[in-house]
Amino acid sequence: MNWQLAAFDELSAAQLYQMLALRCEIFVVEQDCAYQDPDGLDLHPQTRHLNLWRGGQLLATARLLGPGAQAPGEVWIGRVAVVRQARGQGLARELMRRAMAAAGEYWPGRPLKLGAQTYVRDFYLSLGFVPLGPEYLEDGIPHQQMELGCNE
Repeated sequence: MNWQLAAFDELSAAQLYQMLALRCEIFVVEQDCAYQDPDGLDLHPQTRHLNLWRGGQLLATARLLGPGAQAPGEVWIGRVAVVRQARGQGLARELMRRAMAAAGEYWPGRPLKLGAQTYVRDFYLSLGFVPLGPEYLEDGIPHQQMELGCNE
């Protein structure tokens, strides 16, 4: 297995296609939620894509949004996804650990934020994230904004 951390323009066309296809498979088809996944944030110069590959197959992906990508001064982790066939193997936890470490290297001393779907809130709690504010609906799915204190 091979981990890749890349800016948008460092991804090949085939890698980009697989990344967007996986996100669509999970967030649009599996969760039955019609929404526009390509939101322009993938292209931002402060965005990094963390992908796990086995051979030529994408197993997991996450998007790191640096300061200014989503909000001034804020660092976000989002679009966290593991292909269905690879779930239950600890890949989501390793993906998040690596995403958190990468955010700490790129943007040290800044808290990390994410919008967790509430059904996986306990997973993010187990990684040290804490809830911020009330639950909210995003694209018809209950979410909870969460934050991890300053990363070093």
